[in-house]
Amino acid sequence: MKKTIAIAGAAGYIGRWFIDRFKDKYHIIALSRGVALNNPDPQVEWRSVELYSITSTIEALKGVDYAIYLIHSMSASTRLNQGSFEDTDLLLADNFARAAKANNIKQIIYMGGILPKEVEDQKISKHLRSRLEVEKTLGSSGTPVTALRAGIIVGPGGSSFQMIYHLVDKLPVMICPQWTLSNTQAISLRDTLTIMDTCIGNEEAFGKVYEIGNPEILTYKSMLETTARKMGKKRLIKSVPVFSVGFSKLWVSYFGKSPKKLVYPLVDSLKHTLTVNPDLVFELRTIDYLSYEESVSIAIDPNNHLPKLPKFKRLQAVKNTVRSIQRLPNTRHKSALWVANRYKVWLPFFFRSIIKARENQRGDIGFHLLNMEKPLLQLTWIPDRSDLKRQLFYITGGSLVKRFDYGWLEFREVLDGEFMISAIHEFVPRLPWYIYVNTQAHAHLIVMNNFAKYLKRFQD
Repeated sequence: MKKTIAIAGAAGYIGRWFIDRFKDKYHIIALSRGVALNNPDPQVEWRSVELYSITSTIEALKGVDYAIYLIHSMSASTRLNQGSFEDTDLLLADNFARAAKANNIKQIIYMGGILPKEVEDQKISKHLRSRLEVEKTLGSSGTPVTALRAGIIVGPGGSSFQMIYHLVDKLPVMICPQWTLSNTQAISLRDTLTIMDTCIGNEEAFGKVYEIGNPEILTYKSMLETTARKMGKKRLIKSVPVFSVGFSKLWVSYFGKSPKKLVYPLVDSLKHTLTVNPDLVFELRTIDYLSYEESVSIAIDPNNHLPKLPKFKRLQAVKNTVRSIQRLPNTRHKSALWVANRYKVWLPFFFRSIIKARENQRGDIGFHLLNMEKPLLQLTWIPDRSDLKRQLFYITGGSLVKRFDYGWLEFREVLDGEFMISAIHEFVPRLPWYIYVNTQAHAHLIVMNNFAKYLKRFQD
């Protein structure tokens, strides 16, 4: 009987190639935000999921034995997204971990990034630190996680390799920043997929971390030179210590033809030496690794196209939706219930009683301007979906709210209580958009920043 595997991030680079290679071996459930139409591979089941919603994620993982998690939140899902990619990734991973536990999933395979040796000192880039946080969070609800940490994965359609390809293609002369002399170990797409397949359902891999890469150690400069040679391009490539990281981001984004939200975190990571830790080498199976040069030949072969995706039904999204995610300190490991209750007390105090909080027996909380009867915002507590670690409130009314049938506020513990996340999802403001963006949206960030300071002072 085939194992049933769900892939979060199935429409991405690794997900598409995994499906293409193993669609006959496994029963694959591919997860996407949209509803799939005209599926080119009928044996693959596509399910629509909203990963920001625990309920939707639990439903999408029903009947699943194993899960592959390939989510990196580099793009916004609403018109305004207030929150860093690190905090967004943390929340999404926590949702997935809770949903995996609810469905008794046996294992989660997570593709992260190779970590530098100075990880203990917390000197690593935001991008790599976020990958480590996601790795920890996916296992925080008890589901065994197999973390595969990779550097650049070289294959047709890979975003990291595409940056290298476009730089070589566009620039006859490259005066490169110092980070191009950093050492790294790339890995071919073929070998990455083989390792993933080896780990699925293999109890020896449960709860383990493997750093994966071709044994050859290269610099980014030598990778550029090899790529140029395989492309048949004559390129002059020199590394000098004068370019700042900021200039590098602009340079790679523009000439590498990649969006800033993808490039900037990656370039921050390139200052590190990203080689495989000898203690974390993958040894569950002997791999005849492709060299970087062989991997490039496959990646640039014009006959190797990214596997086709289904056509997706266009989402009927509500106009002008807002998502706002903030990480709050929790140095004394208070519960989400405690933080939510403190917020209700603190907010009127912060506004010097201009805003007053009123709560009824049903659990509705209204925030009122002075003595006005109609609240600016009304929240309804949802007790059957709240617990000590997560408090959920639906947005159910208020003069500043346009849509009352959807949208929610939550407080939740993450990373075993090390931090608290406050998040507003699918909020639709009543104010005209440009007025909202320049008034209420800024006010919300000011409020949350001051609430974070309050929690830190309270807990010191």
